[in-house]
Amino acid sequence: MNCKKKGKKNYRKKRYWVHPIFKERYNHGFYHAIFPVITLEETRFRNYFRMTPTQFENLLSLVAPFITKQTVIREPISAAERLCLTIRFLASGDSMSSISYQYLIGLTTISNIIEETCHIIWTCLQKEVLPSYLNEENWLNISNDFENKWNFNHCIGAIDGKHVLIQCPDNAGSAYFNYKHSHSIVLLGICDANYIFTFVDIGSYGRRSDGGIFRDSLVGQKFHNDKMNLPKPEPLIVDGPSLPYVLVGDEAFQLTEYLLRPYPGRGGLNQSRLIYNYRLSRAQRIIENIFDILVSQWRILKRPLICTVSKAMKIVQAIVCIHNWLRTQDIGINQYIEETLVDQNESTGFIPGSWRKDIENSAFRNTATCGSNNSTRNAIKIRDIFCNYFNNEGAISWQLDYC
Repeated sequence: MNCKKKGKKNYRKKRYWVHPIFKERYNHGFYHAIFPVITLEETRFRNYFRMTPTQFENLLSLVAPFITKQTVIREPISAAERLCLTIRFLASGDSMSSISYQYLIGLTTISNIIEETCHIIWTCLQKEVLPSYLNEENWLNISNDFENKWNFNHCIGAIDGKHVLIQCPDNAGSAYFNYKHSHSIVLLGICDANYIFTFVDIGSYGRRSDGGIFRDSLVGQKFHNDKMNLPKPEPLIVDGPSLPYVLVGDEAFQLTEYLLRPYPGRGGLNQSRLIYNYRLSRAQRIIENIFDILVSQWRILKRPLICTVSKAMKIVQAIVCIHNWLRTQDIGINQYIEETLVDQNESTGFIPGSWRKDIENSAFRNTATCGSNNSTRNAIKIRDIFCNYFNNEGAISWQLDYC
């Protein structure tokens, strides 16, 4: 027996510098074999990448200086191919293994490219599409859009948050464990009337509520301390009381002088309060639609993110920036966001957007609600004045049909 053991040879599994499959990248990989062809078909290209070939080239020109690599050992993966596979990963929801075989690039390399490119997209686009500062004129323009499109006066944004489900992080304890018994980070957003984020907070612990995250965020502190350059309070009617410009949110947020929420209670509300709740939910629905547009267009969000917390944050950051960047170019064109994708109110009634078919079992989950106690008397008074306005001078002819 000992002789046999001594006579055995130990064979080590052969390791490749580049696996033979991946050596065929220039012949059979998606970028080299299919990308030049699909670029000639704008409709198919948009379906595959959620943007036109021209938009892809414009985005590439922004990020290429930061993702271009130089090596002396072998030809590097080009910036265009890096962006191509990253956008496809976000748009398709395919696993990194699937992307690896499509593009014939090693799995570890794919993972590193996606993380780096997402970070660069956020870095390059953030200042352009998510400015940290809005002046009074910007706020007034947003308010006018909400009034004209959604019949809510003095509204400067809709606010909401979603849990983004992730795999259990290493050594994280209960920090990311939310009230629905899953692990998550939180995406908190404020948007305008055109489905564009104006402010976001990404990456807060899943155990926290929307209201708590907003209250402690930099933007929330600025709202609380009146440092957001908001227009001065103005009356809605001649000789009426001056009312502040406000955000609209759901029950997850505390009622304040700058944030309106619905009257509490599912039953027993009088008609005037039901009308107010309807008018507020109609304006607040914009932010709900945005989250669901993200899931519909960027299908990586249709399932929990199987990656580290850091990588999950970079993925969400990149998606938010690309969404804003594309939507800014899409207003009035409706190619990125088709009219049937979002909820609509027509004279014939409420028409749900097609996104509602895609949202089930996605990575997004609703956040916990916030108690309605702790609101100041002035905040309650402001909500009552808005309620009175929507039931009198500010009434619209068809609002009773929905209450």
